[in-house]
Order: sequence, then C-alpha cells, then structure tokens
Amino acid sequence: MGSYSPKKEEQQQQGRNGERHHASLPYTSNEDQVEEIEEDPITQAVELENARLEVRTIMQEASAVLVLLDDRNTICEGFPCLVDDDPDIYKSETLKYLLLYRLSLECLPRKKSSNEKDVARSTVNRATMKPLHAEVLTTGWSFKQTDIQDADAWMPVAKVPTMVHLDLMANDKIPDPFVGMNELAVEWVGEKSWTYRKTLPKIEVEDGAALVLAFDGLDTLAHVKLNGETVLKSDNMFVPQRVDITKSYKSDEDNILEIDFASALLRAREIEKEHPDHRWLGSNGEMARLGVRKAQFHWGWDWGPVLMTCGPWREVRLETYNGRVADLWLDYEISKDFNSATGTAFASVEGRAGQEVAFSLLLGSNVVLNESAKVGDDGLAKVEFKVHKPALWYPHGYGEQSMYAVTAGLVHDQTVLDAKTKKIGLRKVELVQDKDKHGKSFYFSINGVDVFCGGSDWIPADHFTPRISNDRYRKWLQLMVDGNQVMTRIWGGGIWEEDVFYDTCDELGILIWHDYMFACGNYPAFPGFLESVKEEATVQLRRLRHHPSITIYAGNNEDYQIQERYDLEYDYKDTDPQHWLKTDFPARYIYEKLLPDVTTAESPNVPYWPGSPWSEGGRKISVYDQTVGDLHQWNVWHGTQEKYQVYDQIGGRFNSEFGLEAFPHIETIEHFVSDSKELYPQSHTIDFHNKAKGHERRNALYIIENFRLETGLKGYIHLTQLAQAEAMMYAYRGWRRQWGDRFCGGALLWQLPDSWPCTSWAIVDYFLRKKPAYYSVARVLAPLAIGVQREHQDWSVTHARPSKTTKYQLWVSSSLQKNVKATIELRFISISSGAEVKSTILKQDAEIATNGATDILSGVINNVEEEPHVLAARLYVDGKIVARDMDWPQPYKYLPFENQDLHVAFHGHKMHISSKKPVKGLVFEEREGVLLSDSSLDVAPGDEQIVSISGLLASDKPLSWTYLGHGEGHKGKH
Repeated sequence: MGSYSPKKEEQQQQGRNGERHHASLPYTSNEDQVEEIEEDPITQAVELENARLEVRTIMQEASAVLVLLDDRNTICEGFPCLVDDDPDIYKSETLKYLLLYRLSLECLPRKKSSNEKDVARSTVNRATMKPLHAEVLTTGWSFKQTDIQDADAWMPVAKVPTMVHLDLMANDKIPDPFVGMNELAVEWVGEKSWTYRKTLPKIEVEDGAALVLAFDGLDTLAHVKLNGETVLKSDNMFVPQRVDITKSYKSDEDNILEIDFASALLRAREIEKEHPDHRWLGSNGEMARLGVRKAQFHWGWDWGPVLMTCGPWREVRLETYNGRVADLWLDYEISKDFNSATGTAFASVEGRAGQEVAFSLLLGSNVVLNESAKVGDDGLAKVEFKVHKPALWYPHGYGEQSMYAVTAGLVHDQTVLDAKTKKIGLRKVELVQDKDKHGKSFYFSINGVDVFCGGSDWIPADHFTPRISNDRYRKWLQLMVDGNQVMTRIWGGGIWEEDVFYDTCDELGILIWHDYMFACGNYPAFPGFLESVKEEATVQLRRLRHHPSITIYAGNNEDYQIQERYDLEYDYKDTDPQHWLKTDFPARYIYEKLLPDVTTAESPNVPYWPGSPWSEGGRKISVYDQTVGDLHQWNVWHGTQEKYQVYDQIGGRFNSEFGLEAFPHIETIEHFVSDSKELYPQSHTIDFHNKAKGHERRNALYIIENFRLETGLKGYIHLTQLAQAEAMMYAYRGWRRQWGDRFCGGALLWQLPDSWPCTSWAIVDYFLRKKPAYYSVARVLAPLAIGVQREHQDWSVTHARPSKTTKYQLWVSSSLQKNVKATIELRFISISSGAEVKSTILKQDAEIATNGATDILSGVINNVEEEPHVLAARLYVDGKIVARDMDWPQPYKYLPFENQDLHVAFHGHKMHISSKKPVKGLVFEEREGVLLSDSSLDVAPGDEQIVSISGLLASDKPLSWTYLGHGEGHKGKH
C-alpha cells in the first residue's frame, strides 16, 4: 500500500468544495521581471511580444505535462514543493493552473509605482510570507467510549473520515450490523458518548500567521478540546467548522486534540421534552429526530436500519497561513440568444496578508480571462468578465458538458500565498410553469432546450458514508448515464453529498434536484434551530453554487404531506412569515421564508421550490394535485394500492417519487442471511431486512394479482423483480408519452441505491447488482423508444370477465433535437404457438417529432375471435433496429407459458437470444465483475436479440438465467 505522506494525502484529496486547493505553492520571481517598464512604445511592443512567446511556451508546457514527465524539475521550476515522490500530481491539471499563475504574475508587463517597486524587491518581506500549508489529519487517531476511564480503553482508528461503528467493527467490538439481525445487537452504540483523540503534528508557525483546525464535518454533537481546553462546540452535522488555535497551540509540547461526541439520540429526546408546546409529528424514526440537525435516516427509515452514528465523518485538517482564498465563485448571466455570458468573478480572502488576487478562466487550454484585482477592505476581490459564444453545459444526451476552470491566486509581494480552482459550467436553468389546458406546466429548460427529466431518487449509498469511495460514487452515477437517466434527486432525509458526487454529475451531465435536509416531519422553529438551519443552508450553497448540474432546490421532502395529514394550521392567503412561526406548523417559515431567501442570495441562478411534493397551496389536499407542481405518486404500493398498469392515468405534472419493491438478487440475500435455514421468502431474517410497513401484504398483493405464485426463494425473487420491472416500465412509458404536450415534465423513481443489503424499492441493490427494473427503465428512456399498449381493463373488479374487444395504441418517444424518419413494425404473435395471428402492420417513412412523442397508429383487438397474443413492435432507423416493445394481455397469471423453447448462444463476448414462442422477463444472473448491455428482456419469435457481455472469461461458469414460467434454477440452453 505504500507509506502515508500528509502532503501526498492532501494532493490526493484535491477537490474539496469542488476545488483544487494547493498547499505550499511558493512563487519564485525573477528579479529582472520587476524592473519598471519604459513608456517607449517600441520597448512596450518588444516586451509584449516576449510575453506572448512565453505564454505560448507555458501553454505548451501545460499541455505536455499531462502526458510527459521527463523533466519534472524543469517543468516545476518556481514550484519546488511539487517535486516529490507522487506522480499522480503530474497527471492532473494542477500544473496547468500553476503555470497560468506564472503567466499572470511574471509574463504580462505592467507599470509599477516607485513604492510598489521597493516592496516587490523586499526579500525580507517575501521570506516572512509563506504560502498556506495544510496537513490532512487522516491517521494517528484513537477512540474510546467516553465514560470508560481505563488507560487501555483507547483503540486505534484506521483513518479519518470515519464513523464510530466502522471503528468498533475494525476493533472486533461489534458484529457487522448489515448481517443477520445484528442491527439489534449494536443499538447500544447510539446511546453512548464517544471520544476521538489525536496528537497534532509539529507545525512551524511564523509570527503573525494563523493556525487553524478545519473540520469539514462533525457528526453531530461535538465538544472539541485542545490540551484540555474547549475550543469548539458544534451541534450540526452539516456545518463545517474552522477554529483558530494560534494562541492555544504549544510549539514546544505535544498538542492533544480530543473530540467528545455526545449521543444525538439521547439529546434529541431531551430537546423534545424542552419544547412540549411543539407538535412532534411525522413518519419514519422517532419524532425527536426533528430537533437535531443530523442525517434523518440514521434514526431508521422504511428502507434502512436504526444505526445512530457519530464521529469525524469528513476531513480534518491543520492549516497555517498568512492569507488564504476562503471562497471563489462567479455570478453570471447568459444572454437571451445564448451567444454571450457576462458576470463577475469573486474571491473572498482571509488572513493578514494578500494584496491582490490573480484570476484566470480557462476552457481547456484557451485563456478566457486573466486579470488581477486588489483585495478590498471587505476581504473581497473581483473582476468582471464577458465570454463571447460560450461553450455551454448541457445534460447528457442534449449537448456537451463543457466545463471552465476558474482560478484565484492570492498574491502578496510576488508570493502566491494560496490558490483555489473550481470547475464551472455556464448554463441557464428555467423551471417552466405556464398555464395550459391541464393546469400549470412543470418542466425544466436548459439553455433553451426542454428536457424530460427521467431519472431516480438518491439516498446515501451506504449507511456509513465515509466508506463510499470516489470510485464507488462514479460507478453509481455512471449507472444512471448508462441507463439513460438524466436527473437524480438528492432526498431530504439523507446528507449534503460529498464533493465527488457533484463533480461527477457535472462531468457526466446528470441534473440534480436537491432537497434541503428535512424529511417527513413537522419541524420546530425555535430561534436556535432557525439560526443553525440558516448557517447550514448558507455554507452548503456556497460550497455548491458553482455546480451546473444543480437544477432546483426544494425546501423539504413530504413535510407538507405531514401538515395535511395532521391538519396543521396552514392558510395559503396568510403572507406574514412572523405569524407562521406562531402556528402549529412553524416550519412553513423555513420553507417559504428562510430557505428561499438564502437560495436567492447565495445561488440565484437555481430555482427554488418550497417542498417535494408541493402544488402551490390554495387547495385542501394540495400535495396530491395532478394538475400543478410535483407529485409523489404512492397510490401504487401505498395508499389506494392501484394496479401498476394505470400509472399513466394517475401521474402529475412532475412525478418526483413513485415505486414498487423488489427482492435483491440471491447473492445479496445470501450475504445478509447467515443461517441457511432462513433462506425462504418469509423468513425472519429476510423480513427483518425489509423495513417497509406492511411489505408482506403489498408484495403478495402485486404478485397474486399478476402472476402465478412461486414459493421457492429464487422463483419468488424473480416474481418480485418482474413486478417491479413491469411497474416502472408502465410508469415511464406512459409518462414519457405525455411529454409530447408537456403534461408530464419528468419522473424520478424511488429509488436508485440501497444504504444496506435489503429488500426495498431500489432498482440497484447495495452491492451494485442491477435488478431487472434497471434495464426496463433504460429501454423506455432511450433517446428513441417505441411504445405499444392496450387499454387497461381491471380484471379484479369485473370478476375476471374478459372484454370482447380491446383498443391499443402505438407511439414513439424521442429526446432527439431533430426530426427522424423511421419505419415501424407491429406483429401479432400467439403466446401458445408462436404463430402470427394476423398480418403484420408496417409503416414506413414515419416522421418522428423532435423532443416529444408521436402517435403512430391505433387499433382494436377482438378477444372473442383472436387467441391471446402479444403486440410486438420494432422501430427501425436507417435500416437498423433501435427500439422494441412488447405488450401482453393482462394479467400474466391467465396466460399459457409452456415450452417457449428459448435459446441462448455464446459467440465471443455476445449472447445471441432467440425463441420459438414469446418469452416474458428473461433475466440474467448479475455476477460481480460482469457487465451486461441488457437484461429483463421480452423475446419474440423471429427476432434474435444480442446482448453484449464483458468481464466473463472463457473458463468461467456460464451465466444462469430465468424467465416467467421457466421454473426455478434452470440454466437454459447454450
């Protein structure tokens, strides 16, 4: 693994707050460069030409350094701190930015006043102004239960960031809470206080410089002591803290840092008792959680365990500096014709030194801005800019994800004291809410392009978030892109995510709907709580405001539903925020006053929405309105438990939550079921790993309504997964069709990941194993998707009496920005024989509308004279099949599935799939390290499908598969 180097660790941790933060970047100037420039025009021209030559040289170096490391000392001249044993730094873009500082500070000639000349030549002043130096405090920590005083109570900590459960597991003090029913065995951890300790490294602090402890996140009730003296108390998990310890630090002694983390569980209960007049109402977890600013899912949710964490959950650093760039941001506007972007670059500065800030703005190697500005008395430096024909940022599938690099270097007497770089995307976001024949629209336009926001909701991908690596974040988000999902929603009961999450969304072109961190409750609004919320919102929006992927901020998750459920006081016509605080729904002040004010001040180019769901009030049950705002459609699974076949009839203008549960794959179940005797569908352990209320009845309902019951575990898994896949397909297929007239602006299924191994609504389980629904959604959200569907006839309310005729419709959905000519084929294939029951319909040169839905044809099925058959549709563009769909008579339990004669043949890295009869729900094994281009397939006779496969060696065991009516555990034919 190699040895640990604080400098190396810091360089590897670049990107904090979306930035590259350079520690120890001394600027060594050439004395000849500071000579006063003559007024003579000829001399000026010569100097300028020399500058241009050096610019070209520097840019060549900047490009070459990304691939050539032959002469590192020469390349890094002027930056000797970078010449160490870490090659990764040279593979990044860091040097490009450093070389640009040389450009801005050395190359461009400028006039100098006489006093400026004297100061610039002062080598004494330069020597006493060292650049910022930071050490990331990753190792050397220990921890213990606070109330145990034994000397041997201290245990080692592998690394920080961490959470106490991770350290207890590493020291074999608790079992893995994700296995079996161990969650119950570790509940005591959340009822105790825990202390973390570290001896700080020796730091040379020059006179006048600041020494600061920086905590990016403390979970949650933290009492920080240095050498036994209190230096900080913190009670908000989401507020980073910086503590000046210049006077407390002892240069000639050991400095002991201790952090006591009190039990958030117990303190929450105390706060609840301290405010008896507030109505502590909500769902999920205990309601005392509402009074503590901690991730709400830690109290347990209907998909996750009760595991009350604590600890230094984000990075801890020791910094010394004379001056630093505290923040860097742009305020800008895109012109109406999108041909220019104008704005101002700002840098806020802290510390005793720093006369000016050198700004640069780059697009690749092209310099867009290179100017300096003095630091004002308010600690701000700013420069205005204008970009002609800007490279705009778009979500994937709609354009490029162009990213500019903006850099601010704090300069004092020719020394770069600190530098900060952020990547930004220039784009214009509009939440379009126009009155129409349905009510009022709700969809997003990016740079003038309407976007149907198909995607999924995001919860933390691990209950213990510090162990989600950057690589794992990327894998999760890449799944969205591969699955044609364009938006994710960061749910309000989780966390303000790690920087890598937002950076990756920017890079991959994933839009973010971002809830503020409130969920499913009637939150209090006493003064101290409001102050903490405002601080949290301000610091987080400042951290995130440069990310082009963030498309909307919403005030909460389902808190307005709690208001309506319990009939809390809410008068839409009451516009007095101070009066809201006096009602039994005081959090209205947070969602409709405090948070919109902060959003407007700190992130004015992102729309704000009071909650999710929200329908602008004015109605008794506003959050369930299908004509305006966004909607959480839980009348499938929860509520009235509608059949999933009617999703298209019960959706709203933007469906930001909906879902159906499914079991994970057998390998995941075998991980958390430690006793093989528990490997059956209704076992205690399997039920324990499903936190949804009433899940037994709901799962059974949707299986019994639609499928023939299978009681073996593998067969039951497949049925739950098939039900979920069908439900999500029906939802997205119908709602995307409604994009044609902008009735439906988007759909975000609940949910993409799991936070632990379990049965839930996730379409990809904790171990990144895709459920069949993932593939079904990907096909329906493809740039071109064909849909065919017969009208729904509810067999449950007609005593299973079939209708004599059934209407059907066929259409094509497109997200392409151009019209397409296509050929559409519709076949009618017998389920029992595989023969075609009537003639194929072929429609050539069909014009597919841009960015919408195009109705192609409709017809009627004679259920009396025609045997049960599928409608098999294919879409051709330029002679190639680009999309398929197959509609089946409902429900499946009435259909004959016998001897479908499915064939799967392996040819290199491809599987060729064919059948002699229609096949429903062909699902392949999800094996670790093996990737499939498709699964969860419907197969029609005479239509061979090819699935690409990677990661499976010739010597590996072939993948297993199953399909509806296939029987449990069968391997199929090779």
